Amino acid sequence: MPRYKLTLEYDGSPFKGWQRQADQPSVQQALEEAIARFSGETVVTQAAGRTDTGVHALGQIVHFDLEREWDPFRIREALNYHLRPAPVAVLEAEAVDETFEARFSATARHYEFRILNRRAPAALERHHVWHVPMPLDADAMHAAAQLILGKHDFSTFRAAECQSNSPVKTLDHFAVRRELDHLVITARARSFLHHQVRSMVGSLKLVGEGKWTPADFRAALDAADRSRCGPLAPPDGLYLTRVVY
Repeated sequence: MPRYKLTLEYDGSPFKGWQRQADQPSVQQALEEAIARFSGETVVTQAAGRTDTGVHALGQIVHFDLEREWDPFRIREALNYHLRPAPVAVLEAEAVDETFEARFSATARHYEFRILNRRAPAALERHHVWHVPMPLDADAMHAAAQLILGKHDFSTFRAAECQSNSPVKTLDHFAVRRELDHLVITARARSFLHHQVRSMVGSLKLVGEGKWTPADFRAALDAADRSRCGPLAPPDGLYLTRVVY
């Protein structure tokens, strides 16, 4: 049975996340319905990351199987036609070996979180950034981020409903930089806990405001206690940017 790999870009604003819901719109549902319309087949797609409600993607990876072989170019073009007007685009389509798994074959996932840091609210970027009107110290936030790199118990930054078998993860990259009115926070790991990036960003905001020191941020991690986490950052500014295999 032929297997196909897709690279997707989507605006998560109108969706209740990636995963198919019984009575709410999802990216998975939109994609699977588009596949059915062009191929006549009912499939179940698997994604590299099950993004939450309102979270966006620039490089989500998906795989699915079809009964017959299709030219990948035709798959991409047909899906982009049938996905309209949903804000989902297939950037690439390719045939892959049947052993490829979008989720389990991944060796790294890259996320980016964007904060609009100015008094005026977002107009063009509404639903695509976290608007924080008070000044934030990006250098202090970056220094704090460096203190939690490596392998740790990330229970402090783990959602209560997280289904991961272990809270222990290895954070390979976590950085904060300022780009004019924006703060861009980038993170990379093989896998993340549910809400881990948004939890870490929400806690970093406390450092940026001067309410926490970088040492306080590290102490929150070491506590391995969800009650020590700062406020959860909203999904608006979070993007799954790249998945590595």
